Amino acid sequence: MTQVFDEETGAVTSVTVIEAGPCPVVQVKTNELDGYEAVQLAFDPVPERKVSKPELGHLKRFGVGAHRRLVEFRGPIDGGVEGEAVTVEVFAPGDEVKVSGIGIGKGFQGTIKRHNFSSGPRAHGSHNIRAPGSVGASATPSRVFKGVRMAGRMGGKRATQVGLHVHAVDVERNLLLIKGSVPGPKNGFVEVRSR
Repeated sequence: MTQVFDEETGAVTSVTVIEAGPCPVVQVKTNELDGYEAVQLAFDPVPERKVSKPELGHLKRFGVGAHRRLVEFRGPIDGGVEGEAVTVEVFAPGDEVKVSGIGIGKGFQGTIKRHNFSSGPRAHGSHNIRAPGSVGASATPSRVFKGVRMAGRMGGKRATQVGLHVHAVDVERNLLLIKGSVPGPKNGFVEVRSR
């Protein structure tokens, strides 16, 4: 993330810089052939040795070189020809977008951080400061029900941030400046969709 200044008003806007493309169209799926409509895009070109042979064969079949990522965007297709590239020019400042990615993993966390539980009393000899408290009933049912909120692994799941807006588009460097924050760590992979 970074900040950009408006030269006229002097206002500061927090933006996330995303390198978006060029993404060659690998395959266009249709209802007649595949049973659903989608477009498959590739991103991040790499040497051929870094891609498995089945994936390399799939890419070469459609006239695309080796790429690290292959993503399918479902829905009706407006144009899109196999072999052509999708660039940041499809977006314009002010467009509403949604961004999906794998959120930052937080590791194993207690109930206070993971589920926003309250802590216990800290004075008068209390030993229940960050403990979860009671988790099940007594002799009946003699077990803890599934789904009880407890300590465990937090984060590292797919998340989608909706209602974001494109602040600016840098066509020369294939950069999108999106107002606000998006899921995932620095240098992570995200999917940008129009609303």
